[in-house]
Amino acid sequence: MADPSTYRPKPGQIPVDPGVYRFRDKDGRVIYVGKAKSLRSRLSSYFQDISALHPRTRTMVTTGASVEWTVVRNEVEALQLEYSWIKEFDPRFNVKYRDDKSYPYLAVTMGELYPRAQVMRGRKRPGTRYFGPYAHAWAIRETLDQLLRVFPVRTCSSGVFKRAGQVGRPCLLGYIEKCSAPCVGRVSEEAHRAIAEDFCDFMAGHTDRFVKRLEREMLEASSELDFETAARRRDDLGALTKALERSAVVLGDATDADVFGIADDELEAAVQVFHVRGGRVRGQRGWVVDKQEEGDLGLAEVVERLLIQVYGGESPEGVPREVLVPVLPTDPESVAAWLSSLRGARVDLRVPQRGDKRTLMQTVERNASQALARHKVARAGDLTARSQALQDLQDALGLSQAPLRIECFDVSHVQGTNVVASMVVFEDGLARKGEYRRFIVRGTPQADGSVRVDDTAAMDEVLTRRFRRYLDEQGDSGGLEIDDREGDDGLPHGPIDETTGKPRRFAYPPQLIVVDGGKPQVNAAAVALSKLGIDDVAVVGLAKRLEEVWLPDDDFPVILPRTSEGLYLLQRVRDEAHRFAITFHRQRRSKAMVRSALDDIPGLGQVRAKALLAHFGSVKKLRAADVSEITAVKGIGPALAESVHRALSEDGADVPAVNLTTGEVLE
Repeated sequence: MADPSTYRPKPGQIPVDPGVYRFRDKDGRVIYVGKAKSLRSRLSSYFQDISALHPRTRTMVTTGASVEWTVVRNEVEALQLEYSWIKEFDPRFNVKYRDDKSYPYLAVTMGELYPRAQVMRGRKRPGTRYFGPYAHAWAIRETLDQLLRVFPVRTCSSGVFKRAGQVGRPCLLGYIEKCSAPCVGRVSEEAHRAIAEDFCDFMAGHTDRFVKRLEREMLEASSELDFETAARRRDDLGALTKALERSAVVLGDATDADVFGIADDELEAAVQVFHVRGGRVRGQRGWVVDKQEEGDLGLAEVVERLLIQVYGGESPEGVPREVLVPVLPTDPESVAAWLSSLRGARVDLRVPQRGDKRTLMQTVERNASQALARHKVARAGDLTARSQALQDLQDALGLSQAPLRIECFDVSHVQGTNVVASMVVFEDGLARKGEYRRFIVRGTPQADGSVRVDDTAAMDEVLTRRFRRYLDEQGDSGGLEIDDREGDDGLPHGPIDETTGKPRRFAYPPQLIVVDGGKPQVNAAAVALSKLGIDDVAVVGLAKRLEEVWLPDDDFPVILPRTSEGLYLLQRVRDEAHRFAITFHRQRRSKAMVRSALDDIPGLGQVRAKALLAHFGSVKKLRAADVSEITAVKGIGPALAESVHRALSEDGADVPAVNLTTGEVLE
């Protein structure tokens, strides 16, 4: 635990200008990013009497080892730079807004040759238009089913689309006229794209022209006594009307606005937003934030940080003309100017006082209150429990600081075959799945030429490989000196790989290593670290039978109470490592159990074998081919073609690929 006075800058060195600052830990990792109107005033507040700081802030400054800052011209630039750095470094002490669920969107893949309408969750993809978010996926499907009568856009997957084109017959939706069937050429690529664009325009709120067009076509058909066409247009008009009824008008004058509502208590705040487009509620979304993560956040700070996150890159609808909030942010002029720069036009950021907009905000706030109540039930004491778990482990294991980064290793195999290992990472008590790693265990060569592959040897190998990478990257970066050169985005970076330009994933050591096993495994792990000269990382083992915690060279385990939050955290880390390892082992084992006549041909790898099978269709047809036909396959030279032909000719019988477990013939 660092003393903040050891890295406190002299007050005269800190400028009074606006800017953004970063705290780093002893390994150079950015742990907090903040902005300030006056850097000198804000940074000085972190180095006051440590006992007067909020507990979370106190942990942050004692974890830190250095502080740096960048001066900007105004508060708008500070907002932009703060958002960029938070996205780049994902600091552990910054407030994190968590979606209260993964909301589905109605997506139209306009980037594809034949656009497709579908339900989509998760990360936004380029070239795709999103509408929503919706509270339930079934609401999207019902709306889509109604609109396909009028806008018969493609909804099938790529596989179904391709198969329909091969057989020359559309799917059921094509027969019932809920798809224009571009797969079989009923409409051209341009005509189908026009249908998709009309669908997007309708979903974006431009509904009047489509309703008027259908009414006009219905009357024209009726006047010409074409009652069948008139009836179809009447039904199409009814479908559009039903779709429009699902999003009732709540604001007049075709208002475009995002309405935010907040419900909070001393520890957390729940945020809800209604996306209003064309006067109708087009979607709803929610977040929950821990207010205590960086001190006592007021509602103004919550609103400001929320707007930075939502409109900095996560809003699928963009920035509307009006942003209605319950409380103005701490610097409303700068935030409004930043939003206006994103939209390219003026944005009205304000608190509604009366009328329909105030009534709608009260509805949003009621939704936020209900979301906070649900969150409290589902995740009662989550932050408190995680903090308590880390404190329990620090006390029980005698660590000098709380283990903010924990890495757990597990080995998986079946009687010494297909041996693999996993590394999972937990930071601040939460899983960091982006830093998980998988290892294929090679084994330890012995003097007699054999290879030793058992649990302890595998653990020794995996830890040696992981921490050798750490030492190499530490050496390459000069003891983890930070690379302060500016990147393409104009921002300085942390430790990066000079060849790939990506952050060095093994550059940071954990405070605690957990191995799945008892005394033998934990001793093997300790020996591996000792051989590399690493003596500042604690190692423990968690045995499954009695959930005993083993320390290196101890004859007796540490027994944590069954109700201990620390034991519960260790169990979750261990179980996650086991799940990750066994999943990888099953993948490897499944591949090893499938064999083909091509597997034993020298010089023929997996990629070229797939190319041959794709070209000829089966091993039987490949066997019947001559050398010149085999050479015609891309990537197959004359010598390899001769080897393939000779091997299959000597094989004689028609031996297909077989799953050795089930006996199923795969070719």
